[in-house]
Amino acid sequence: MAHYAFLDSNNIVTEVIVGRHEGEDGIDWEQHYGEFRGQLCKRTSYNNNIRKNYAGIGYTYDSTRDAFIPPKPFASWLLNEDSCQWVSPVAYPTDGKRYRWDESTTAWVES
Repeated sequence: MAHYAFLDSNNIVTEVIVGRHEGEDGIDWEQHYGEFRGQLCKRTSYNNNIRKNYAGIGYTYDSTRDAFIPPKPFASWLLNEDSCQWVSPVAYPTDGKRYRWDESTTAWVES
């Protein structure tokens, strides 16, 4: 099974469907599904081996990176260019305790 993401005019994922594998039956399924819906369609992968991340509703498709990028969780977080995931500006503590991000102080706070 293959998965495909439909994008709105701002390249935001509006829906993800299960479909046929690219090239199956000699058809470009991204193009086929996109034309059928009248939206841009891009294949995505649970294994993150296509377009960096599995697409979810609200994710952005970045055509320059050819990647799906999740919504930014906090204003201070930075995009990891390799994984296309958001990371905190301060590393998560490694002392075994549980923490939550506090955007007002831009720090991890024990929870």
